[in-house]
Amino acid sequence: MLVIDNLKAEIDGKNILKGISLQVKEGEVHAIMGPNGSGKSTLAAVLAGREFAKVTEGTITYMGKNLFEMAAEERSRAGIFLGFQYPIEIPGVSMVNFMKTAVNEHRKYKGLEPLSASDFLKLMREKKELVEIDSKLANRSVNEGFSGGEKKKNEIFQMAMLEPKLAILDETDSGLDIDALRIVANGVNKLKRPDNSAIVITHYQRLLDYIIPDVVHVLYDGRIVKTAGRELALELEEKGYEWIRKEVEES
Repeated sequence: MLVIDNLKAEIDGKNILKGISLQVKEGEVHAIMGPNGSGKSTLAAVLAGREFAKVTEGTITYMGKNLFEMAAEERSRAGIFLGFQYPIEIPGVSMVNFMKTAVNEHRKYKGLEPLSASDFLKLMREKKELVEIDSKLANRSVNEGFSGGEKKKNEIFQMAMLEPKLAILDETDSGLDIDALRIVANGVNKLKRPDNSAIVITHYQRLLDYIIPDVVHVLYDGRIVKTAGRELALELEEKGYEWIRKEVEES
């Protein structure tokens, strides 16, 4: 589904990603862990097509296509979803209108007819129950006045509505209490299918108590320095990132 080869990127002339290579297959969940400043959010930004990160070298292939030839909105229509670390508020734009426009744009891209008002509201009800989101949130403006946890739940609700092929969750667990973390993680798990994939970016192992990854990568100073199964996340929790730093310096 996704092949990243020797990806290098910079922000404001500073090298952030320094040669990342990885492959994500259909049905897999990959966790990317690392300390602050290691390049995790920059990688998410590059995948989603955000313009503040400039790619200087390497290739990314998504579903057999050159990702760099696709604009951000085309990536979204083709099934790439980015869950933001800090979701923005959009005052005056209702969640209902926002999601109806987004869902029908995706349907148009796939050659499908737009959903009728009744079918759309039925879909919203189903997805709200699936991810345990309060109906009041879905009836307000996008993220306006939401708490941090409510914004993250809303991101998962949007993901449920759009049913992406590749979901990239950028530190979705940051700022969440245990109950909100469980709801968000359960929503992600319920949306997992054999034909979709997820990249979960996190500092902490605690999210991976709920979302079980197939592969864990450790990103340090712009490079993937370790790749293994879930046991790597548990080892990081026990030893901390200082262990990674020492290993990198000694190698």
